[in-house]
Amino acid sequence: MMNFKLLTTDGLARRGTYRTPHGDIQTPVFMNVATQAAIKGGLSAFDLGELGCQVVLCNTYHLHLRPGEDTVCALGGLHGFMHWSGPMLTDSGGFQVFSLSALRRITEDGVAFASHIDGRRLFLRPEDSVSIQRALGADIVMALDECVANPAPRDYVKVSCDRTTRWLRRCAEKWKKGPDELPTLNSQLSTLQALWGINQGGVYDDLRVEHMKAIAELDLPGYAIGGLAVGESTDEMYHIIETVEPHMPAGKPRYLMGVGTPVNLLEAITRGIDFFDCVLPARNARHGHLYTQSGRLNLRNEKFARDDRPADDTCDCPTCRRHSRAYLRHLFQSGEVLALRLAVQHNLYFYNRLMADVRAAIEERRYGAFMHERREALDRRL
Repeated sequence: MMNFKLLTTDGLARRGTYRTPHGDIQTPVFMNVATQAAIKGGLSAFDLGELGCQVVLCNTYHLHLRPGEDTVCALGGLHGFMHWSGPMLTDSGGFQVFSLSALRRITEDGVAFASHIDGRRLFLRPEDSVSIQRALGADIVMALDECVANPAPRDYVKVSCDRTTRWLRRCAEKWKKGPDELPTLNSQLSTLQALWGINQGGVYDDLRVEHMKAIAELDLPGYAIGGLAVGESTDEMYHIIETVEPHMPAGKPRYLMGVGTPVNLLEAITRGIDFFDCVLPARNARHGHLYTQSGRLNLRNEKFARDDRPADDTCDCPTCRRHSRAYLRHLFQSGEVLALRLAVQHNLYFYNRLMADVRAAIEERRYGAFMHERREALDRRL
């Protein structure tokens, strides 16, 4: 059932289709982040369809803590729970756990940590992460890894990489054994879910390549590059992508985790990446920062107080079709919750439409010109 079909290329930029039980994903694609089964800013799964969203990403760590995977599973998995009918990816929980540096301890068997909600002591093994995600019912499941902040000592990164490889093998073994006892709906879906591995190695070229070669041997349905946008410069990030890409299986989807700005996406696509996710568009929107075809604007600026234009004259999102910059600014200045919803709608629509434009440019073999034209405008602060 699961497969990736590479339709065409333009340089290293790739146009493909990834099949899942809940529909085909057209790549390159930006996955909209619904951390706790909801988009921060007051958006529901029904809103996402209108915004051109293809894939929803939910967070294993947060959903494990609250309401718990057993509850989600009993209510039809995440698809039934949040009423999303399209493809879904869940992360392993690793990034969130490892960000709790003062509350966790890593061992060969897994990671012990304290809940950020109530301080409960918990232990997460690679096998546990797989079981939790299977119960949540996502189409794409990520293996447990350790995300190391940059820069980190080379000796530690090497130890961490080797452990992440061993954890991935344990995830794969757990996967092969089949699902735990699940309600019928999720039990049927679990046989169609796909486990993806994650490349680590910090900013060390040789460790990145060595690790990518090791995990590629497992022949998983997809692979991600993790541990970037966590302290290194943008140039370092691009360099690592260029270093790893030649060693990623050409016939498998490639996912750059937690990145990033529109320009970051365009640059990574130039370097052969297919999947992206980031909280940035929704987070920036909640602070009044909107992306437009002409550049970025801050709705809180006084100059927009009587501006009757939409945020973006070229945009057809629900917000731009109905509301002016002046009204949006008023909502932010007044502390109205509606400001968050309208701004997040716009930014997610912008990202999803940008990816649609990217796919068209690759199909027509004009991606280089497209990127040159759009890059400068997207980086401009209005």
